[in-house]
Amino acid sequence: MAPLRRSSFRIYAAQLRMEVGALLREGALCKDAKSAALCRSLLQHEPALWTFVYKEGVEPTNNPAERALRHVVLWRKGSFGTQSRAGSDFAERILTTVATLRQQQRNVLDYVTTACAAALHHQLAPSLLPLAVTILGKDLRKVA
Repeated sequence: MAPLRRSSFRIYAAQLRMEVGALLREGALCKDAKSAALCRSLLQHEPALWTFVYKEGVEPTNNPAERALRHVVLWRKGSFGTQSRAGSDFAERILTTVATLRQQQRNVLDYVTTACAAALHHQLAPSLLPLAVTILGKDLRKVA
């Protein structure tokens, strides 16, 4: 079976979007207050629900985000979390740093080592921004 072309997918999705919209409008008028409120809320955000159809590269599910958080959830469950505000702050920051570096395919140990050395020498920590940063089309590495 041949894969579905994006143009065909958009046609199917447009039809589905109309059907879902009609059901949400109907649900917004139902007698159950919670269901009606949910339908009204979804209608307010309805365009965002279909972003994956029109923007290339936008995932239709949150699976990548769920996978990115999985190791954090397992760590917290296995270690019973932290016991202080300072511990929570540290865990939040280090886990965010690790996730960011992994997404950028950068070496976590190299970054943390450099950041610790910078702190010991009262210097700025290395940036977590991607190495090829551009603003308004200018490559900042060439400006420096």
